[in-house]
Amino acid sequence: MAEKQNILDYIPHRPPFVMLDRLLSATPEKFESEFYVDEDNVLVSKGFFLETGLIENIAQTSAGGFGFLDRSEDSGPRVGFIGAVTKVEVYELPPVGTTISTIVMPTHQLGNIVMVRGSNYLNDRKLLECEMKIVIS
Repeated sequence: MAEKQNILDYIPHRPPFVMLDRLLSATPEKFESEFYVDEDNVLVSKGFFLETGLIENIAQTSAGGFGFLDRSEDSGPRVGFIGAVTKVEVYELPPVGTTISTIVMPTHQLGNIVMVRGSNYLNDRKLLECEMKIVIS
């Protein structure tokens, strides 16, 4: 699907605030991605990718999935904003040098507001899960 070299075609984010390396799949029902946690990442502290980074990774996985679906309809990525993050459960933080996988499922849409449920994983261990309201401009 989308690799690191062309992920910027699908998301509005730019370095150093890109928290997405690969978009593995994108359907209207589910988006899947991967992200390598580098020690120079702005959301790394004391050798671990922070909760805020995991939440941002879910948001960017959403942006990448919607951007990929929109691109297939001949339009570029739209800018979105996190409207709210709820039901956050943090289980573990991933260390530097690991690759996390993320699954996001859009659950509701009303106009330009989309509700998603997302989870990050390291191997088969769940790191964080949450619900997120995204406002797409």
